Amino acid sequence: MHDDTREYRTGQGVPQTGIYNCQSGERVEIKENDVFPRCPMKNEETTWIREES
Repeated sequence: MHDDTREYRTGQGVPQTGIYNCQSGERVEIKENDVFPRCPMKNEETTWIREES
């Protein structure tokens, strides 16, 4: 089973490079081994979901 629909929180490690969407709907490319950032729109902690490829 893939973790494609798993939610990640700000500060967690990024498991796979890809495009992720935050709760505000912002799309960001995040690299593997980085950490999930704060929401680029609200500058608050958020959750991220990887876009399906």
